[in-house]
Amino acid sequence: MEAQALQFFIACVTAAGFGIAIAAFGCGIAQGLGLRSAVEGIARNPESSGKVTVTMLIGLAMIESLCIYALVVSLILIYAHPQAAAIAGLFAH
Repeated sequence: MEAQALQFFIACVTAAGFGIAIAAFGCGIAQGLGLRSAVEGIARNPESSGKVTVTMLIGLAMIESLCIYALVVSLILIYAHPQAAAIAGLFAH
């Protein structure tokens, strides 16, 4: 039972690491594309910079929230799994 609990914990930590890495990569790409488009729009029409900036900031906040959701799921995978008590017992010695 102890070996299975430890294997499950290792799988959860690995999944959490890959999940947050993929989320951070995707959010970084999306934010870069959004920022590039906003700067291009302001360069073409400087008078619209106020509206474009506000819309860009709202969009960046929405994109960043996706990465925060991935972080929450990763933390749940690590700390709130069914064998948490068994794993804590392994490392309590």
